[in-house]
Amino acid sequence: MVCKRSKARRQHMKLTINTSFQENTSSPYLLILVDSEHLQKVASTYKINDLNTIIEAAQFKSSLTESLTLIGKVADCNHTVLMGIDKANDLSPAKLAKIAQSIIKASQKKFKQISIDISALTSEQHYLFAMALTQANYIFDEYKSKKNHCILETIHLISTDSALNPQQLNLIHAVQTGQSWARDLGNRPGNICFPEYLAEQAQALAVEYPELLKVTVINEQQMADLGMHAFLAVSKGSDRPGRVITLEYKVQTEQAPIVLVGKGVTFDTGGISLKPGLGMDEMKYDMCGAASVLGTMRALCEAKLPIHVVGAIAAAENMPSGHATRPGDIVTTMSGQTVEILNTDAEGRLVLCDTLTYIQRYKPALVIDIATLTGACVVALGSVLTGMFTPDDELATEIQAAGQSSFDRVWRMPVIDDYQEQLDSPFADIANIGGPKAGAVTAACFLQRFTREYRWAHLDIAGTAWNSGAAKGATGRPVPLLMQFLANRAQANG
Repeated sequence: MVCKRSKARRQHMKLTINTSFQENTSSPYLLILVDSEHLQKVASTYKINDLNTIIEAAQFKSSLTESLTLIGKVADCNHTVLMGIDKANDLSPAKLAKIAQSIIKASQKKFKQISIDISALTSEQHYLFAMALTQANYIFDEYKSKKNHCILETIHLISTDSALNPQQLNLIHAVQTGQSWARDLGNRPGNICFPEYLAEQAQALAVEYPELLKVTVINEQQMADLGMHAFLAVSKGSDRPGRVITLEYKVQTEQAPIVLVGKGVTFDTGGISLKPGLGMDEMKYDMCGAASVLGTMRALCEAKLPIHVVGAIAAAENMPSGHATRPGDIVTTMSGQTVEILNTDAEGRLVLCDTLTYIQRYKPALVIDIATLTGACVVALGSVLTGMFTPDDELATEIQAAGQSSFDRVWRMPVIDDYQEQLDSPFADIANIGGPKAGAVTAACFLQRFTREYRWAHLDIAGTAWNSGAAKGATGRPVPLLMQFLANRAQANG
C-alpha cells in the first residue's frame, strides 16, 4: 500500500510468508514479536548471546507494543527490534490491530520492505494480523500539498508454523485493495464525489476488468419511467442528478446472484428537515454503503472468486431547494406502495426502497443492503459493531460467522412485525419514520416491506463506516465482512 499516488491507481503493500529470515535478508528492518514467556527461544533462533543482559538493563517486560531496539545483535540484520505482545493466548483481534498499527507507524516512512517474525503468535492469529497490517498502512493525502511519503512496499512474515497460504494472502490483498478504495471514495468531499462521479468510478472499474464486470447506469428520466418516485423525492432537491448504478460480476452466471445494495447519498444536508450545522461536513460519509459495494466489487475482481454477484448503488444528493420534497409529501414507490415523507432527513430508506425493488429483475439468491442509515444505530451499538437486521436465521448466522473471521463484526438486531405499526400513516400505505422509539429497527422494518420477494439482510453501518475526531476518516467497513461472506459462499459452492 504505497501511499504515493500515481495518476493510475494506488499501489498496494505486498505480503509474503517465509519460514526464516534468511529467505529475505534484503530487509533492512527486522521486527520480532515476543511473548513474555518465550524470550529464550528468540535468543536461540537469532543467536543473541547476551539477550538476557540487554533485557535486564532495559527492564523490557514484553508488554503490549513495548519495543526494544537491538543494533548489531542479529548477524543478518543490523536493525532489529523486539516488540512485546504480552501473552499470545490472551491477544484479542483488537490488540493484534494495535500491534500492527505500532509496527506500521514505526516503519512505513523509513523502509521499502521489512520482516516480521510472527512465531510468537498462534497460527490462528496470523490471518487477522496480516489483515490488520494492510489496514494500518492506509494514508489519505489526495488534497494535501505536502504528501505523506510512505515508502513501505513489502512485508515478509516469518513463521515455521503458519496457517497462511497463497489463497489466504490473495484474499487479504484483494480485501486491502477494495477496502482502501472504499476509504478513498468515502474521504473524498461532496464537491468531487457526487452521484455522476460514482457512476464514472463504476464504469472505470469495468474498463479495468472487462471480462468480469458489466456496468449499467440509469438516469432520472429512466427512474421516472420505472416509477421510482421515492428515490426521485430525494434527488430532486439537488442540482446533481441521481443515478442507480449496477455492477454485475459474472464469473458464475449459472448461479442466482448475491446482490449487494449500497446507500450512496453523496452529501446529506437533511433536505428541508435540515440537519444542525455542527458536524455536517461528515455527511459526505453518507455514501459509505455505496463505497463498500464498489470496494467489494473491486476486491472480487482482484480475488477472482467463483461466484455471481451484483452490486447496486443508489446514488443521490439530499439538498434543500425550491424543488426539494416537503415534510408531509406523499410519493408512490416503484413497488406501488405509497409513502408519506414525514422527515426528509430519513432519505436513505427512500432511495433504497426503490433500488431494492429494481434489483428484483436479477432474481437474486439473496440481498444484503449496506447503509449509513440511522443515528439510532450509533446510539445502540457505538462504533464497534455494525447493526444487522434480517428475519432469516440461517443468513444471520452466515453473516455473523464472516464478521468474526474478518474482525468486522455485526450484532443482530430485531426486525419483527411488532414494530411495523409505528410506520402506519393515516394518509399513505407507510410513513418514512416511526417516531423516536427504536429508530434503527423501524428503519429496517421500512426496508423489509420492499424485500418480501427474496432473502434479505440489512447492515446499518452508521457507527462503523467512519471515525470522527482526531482520526477522522472512512474505515472501508464492511468490505472485509462482505468479502469473507462471499469467499465462504464460493468455497461452499465448490
